[in-house]
Amino acid sequence: MIEKIKGLMKKYEEMIAYLIVGVLTTLVSWGAMYLASWLLFGNPLHPTSFENAVMSAVNWVAGVTFAYFTNRRFVFKSHEPMQKEIPKFVLSRVSTLVLDFAVRQLFGLMGINTYITTLVSAVLVFIGNYVFSKLLVFKKSGK
Repeated sequence: MIEKIKGLMKKYEEMIAYLIVGVLTTLVSWGAMYLASWLLFGNPLHPTSFENAVMSAVNWVAGVTFAYFTNRRFVFKSHEPMQKEIPKFVLSRVSTLVLDFAVRQLFGLMGINTYITTLVSAVLVFIGNYVFSKLLVFKKSGK
């Protein structure tokens, strides 16, 4: 049984690492976002569109910075030059930033509170980020 578990862990090592790093990235970005919300706006339950935009930007910058280095090292174990990867990583994350903005604005217009909005957006962004990272940014070279 232990050998079977070890085999499964080895087989799914990248996905398990991505889930762990993703959860940590989410916590870092949410922490930064809620800290900014509290410091800048008094932590409103129903933020304005402007407040949502600022919180999304803070969330994104903190998350992308943390995610690049942890994904590079622990998930995809990349040895490619950073100057080759970083632009692709940032551009892929810009696309999921647009998704985050869209979800926040749509849910804000629908009167859905910021906690539900944040959860739904995080799940969609999490999936998109994995696909982009795996297929575009950290793809294995033919070495």
